[in-house]
Amino acid sequence: MSAETPAAAPGQFTRRRLQFRAWRGTRPFWAGLFVLLGGFPIMYFPYAHLQVGHLTLAMATTAGAGSLIIGVLLMVLGISLWFQKHVRTFAGVAAILLALVSIPVSNFGGFVLGFLFALIGGAMAVAWAPGAPPQPQPPAEAAPGEGGAPQAAVPSEQRADAFDAFGENDLSGTSPANGANGRHSAG
Repeated sequence: MSAETPAAAPGQFTRRRLQFRAWRGTRPFWAGLFVLLGGFPIMYFPYAHLQVGHLTLAMATTAGAGSLIIGVLLMVLGISLWFQKHVRTFAGVAAILLALVSIPVSNFGGFVLGFLFALIGGAMAVAWAPGAPPQPQPPAEAAPGEGGAPQAAVPSEQRADAFDAFGENDLSGTSPANGANGRHSAG
């Protein structure tokens, strides 16, 4: 580092971390990560050649191209969950279906590892719902000398007028006092 290069501000890492945390909280981040991670083993294992001592294990399947397509689609769905949160239901259902298709196509869904990651991520994407921003509540002001008990919304003299001649609060509109005689009108 040269003398002309400005040093990073001491709170810059914390600020960037909090910005990422805020960004992550407004979208199905973990669902996208699981779907993205599920695509790697599904795509990788059909083309892998493992060396065990002097023995080479080729795990190539006849549907290697299908495995590649499924893996790439899962990775695209995972990234789209991060940057286009409104497609979460479609992306989640598509990830679940692709995970199920990967079982017969690509070595039991990437040796079950990719299958489980994609299945869990798809379920998380379908279940995710954006949170409502909190509404500011005005503080309740209590009168001096009162314990802050909630007051009735309607004064007591207006509540007395709401009672009918029978002494009950009739909200149905079918009391004999108004001539409805217990019958409801259709229109």
